[in-house]
Amino acid sequence: MNNLTQTKSEMAAAGRDEPAELERLRARSELLASRPLQGLRIVQVVENLPVPFDRRVWIEARTLAAAGAEVSVICPTGKGHDKRRERLDGIEIYRHALPIEAKGALGFALEYGTALLMESWLTARIYFTRGIDVIHGCNPPDLIFLVAMLFKPFGVKYLFDHHDINPELYEAKFNKRGFFWKLMRFFERRTFKAAQISIATNESYKAIAVERGDMNPDDVYVVRSGPDLSRVMPVEPVPEWKAGKTYMVGYVGVMGEQEGIDLLLQSIRHIVHDLDRHDIHFCLVGGGPALDDLKNMADGLKVADYVTFTGRAPDKDLFEILSTADICVNPDRVNRMNDLSTMNKIMEYMAMGKAMVQFDVKEGRVSAGEASLYAAANDSTDLAEKMLALLADPEQCAKMAAYGKKRVHDELSWDYQIPNLIAAYQRLMPKAN
Repeated sequence: MNNLTQTKSEMAAAGRDEPAELERLRARSELLASRPLQGLRIVQVVENLPVPFDRRVWIEARTLAAAGAEVSVICPTGKGHDKRRERLDGIEIYRHALPIEAKGALGFALEYGTALLMESWLTARIYFTRGIDVIHGCNPPDLIFLVAMLFKPFGVKYLFDHHDINPELYEAKFNKRGFFWKLMRFFERRTFKAAQISIATNESYKAIAVERGDMNPDDVYVVRSGPDLSRVMPVEPVPEWKAGKTYMVGYVGVMGEQEGIDLLLQSIRHIVHDLDRHDIHFCLVGGGPALDDLKNMADGLKVADYVTFTGRAPDKDLFEILSTADICVNPDRVNRMNDLSTMNKIMEYMAMGKAMVQFDVKEGRVSAGEASLYAAANDSTDLAEKMLALLADPEQCAKMAAYGKKRVHDELSWDYQIPNLIAAYQRLMPKAN
């Protein structure tokens, strides 16, 4: 983590020398300087993304290390993150390959089974070479507790970091319940039962831990996925990303079946072909299992010339795109999964000073507030109309952007999450107090 002097210099260069931010930075610096987790040996286990690409896991790891812990991370390999063993920022990273990117029941069984074997092997390797006090499991899936249970007899504690509500995720992907949905609920209950402490990304997830997981509310800590403002900040716009158009709309996120990119493409078709607008480009950053299908859909809708799919992109491209965008969009469908989940992209848009349009999901409104316009549920035409309305009103757009940026800087950035993360560990390991 940057020290206070370095971060103050960065703030001054970015024009963010505000008293509230200075106080936030001072409090963070003093807390971490006290090394409250000195000597604690932590292993974070994450399956769905490599580190440091997984921003939440990586910022947690760096924070825990800055607080004095010895941190190791077990994760899969991925594009640009192929080394099986690497040390970054004082954190030991152990990566393993996965056989496939799962589709269907057999694919998920193969992926999860392979991941569990590799996670168990690497955890044992770390236990016998470095020692482990805490296994910090990051879902999905809700199976990492099985790894933790192997080491429970040796006094290793389990902290569950609740990233996704898997029963709702299953229902959103397959539009049904049934046997596998019940299996997701079973694994969720077992996960909460195995965990001594749970971390929730918002109050909705905390309620699930308490109500469905039967956890003591005092053992559930809300640690939001706030952006690290020492890294997520605007850069000079790069007009080339606009592909010769007057305006650009930005999107960052996973290209999956439940992210609503198909609805966004329908919105673009409405803008281009129904409304005859040819002056807007859409730049969509992210990879995922549906990327090729979405590219084919863009071709089928005859909007491919108005859309850039970057795939997974380095931070340089990501920040250039968000800085160049006139507005941003979050097309997550209104369903129970998205209604209760906090999306990282929303706070990244706000941190970059961008107004946005999204469907009216509960936690999306909690995070963005007045930084967003809200389209009718899953209505691609209304999403298109809201984007056009925002682009047509630069004054309102600037006002919304300023509100969002201030909200992130004053309430939601990662620096405000650090005390709760440290407190969760201190409750789990009283010796860390």
